[in-house]
Amino acid sequence: MVKPRARGFGVELGSMKTGRLNAITDVEGVGVGHSTVIEGDSVRTGVTAIAPHQGNLVKEKVTAAVDLFNAYGKSTGLSQIIYEGTLETPIMLTETLNTWRVADAVVDYHRDRMGLEPRSLNVVVGETNGGYLTDNLGRHVGAEQVFEALDAARSQSGRGQVQEGNVGGGTSMTGYGFKGGIGTSSRVSDDFTVGALVQLNCGSMEDLTIAGILVGREIKLPKKPEISPGNSIMMIIATDLAVDSRQLWKVAKRSVLGLARTGTYGGNGSGDFTIAFTTGKRPHEGYGDEFLNPVYKATVEATEEAVVNALFAAETMIGYKGHVRHALPLDQVREIFSRNGRSLP
Repeated sequence: MVKPRARGFGVELGSMKTGRLNAITDVEGVGVGHSTVIEGDSVRTGVTAIAPHQGNLVKEKVTAAVDLFNAYGKSTGLSQIIYEGTLETPIMLTETLNTWRVADAVVDYHRDRMGLEPRSLNVVVGETNGGYLTDNLGRHVGAEQVFEALDAARSQSGRGQVQEGNVGGGTSMTGYGFKGGIGTSSRVSDDFTVGALVQLNCGSMEDLTIAGILVGREIKLPKKPEISPGNSIMMIIATDLAVDSRQLWKVAKRSVLGLARTGTYGGNGSGDFTIAFTTGKRPHEGYGDEFLNPVYKATVEATEEAVVNALFAAETMIGYKGHVRHALPLDQVREIFSRNGRSLP
């Protein structure tokens, strides 16, 4: 049975319209691909690729920006984006100790699949730590998985609805003590589209807030969730509005406001990163940065809904050393909403 997304369950977040897919792929040209690795009792990992377009990013770079809300992490390539304001490879998301294996394989992909021999390549990889559910020291993501994810992201199939929950880089992740993972959402206006994709691996159960209701402290599980070794989130923001890197950085900063709506406060050991890019296909009019206000709002709403969608899509998982992460119990969520005067259809 396919689990409902937040809106399918009756939870509407924000006031702006969503795109047709309610996904980051509503931004024209953007593709997403996953490769998931589940082996035996201890391997629950994978990699996700986000491609701004299906062409050669080395030659056709896109404007990009990075915001480091709490920079506890092992991501690669972010400093060059900050310095140059451009992105020249797809964005890869994976499980923490696979970061450098993924980066290495992306270089091979450009040589073997694309026939390129770049003297330099700024490979961008983001990570969160799924070591509670997977043997992360084993580093089970390699070239095969990276090639699979990139092939999907750079193909026509990657531009459709995005798989969410226990897939790709989100396979082993925890969200607010429940099973976390990949989530996505979008917002559209007459002037632009904004899409968000998150790899959710942060938050405490008692803080989980959905549509303003503090649901986490009312949910009953067989036992209180154990604390994960990692507590992080990667947030990817895409838009089609032609803006420069400075303006895009201001947009990226708003993603954490959407995350905060779900209950996260950003602990000291949490890696909370946002990478934003624009395909630059929609010009804007006006002086100064006032035109960005609705883009900020779209970013906040899309990020919030992406986080909730990750929780709704994820399924209970048993992994490393028999550790368990339970799916968010949607029947209890419905009852909690009802008790708070918010009956769901």
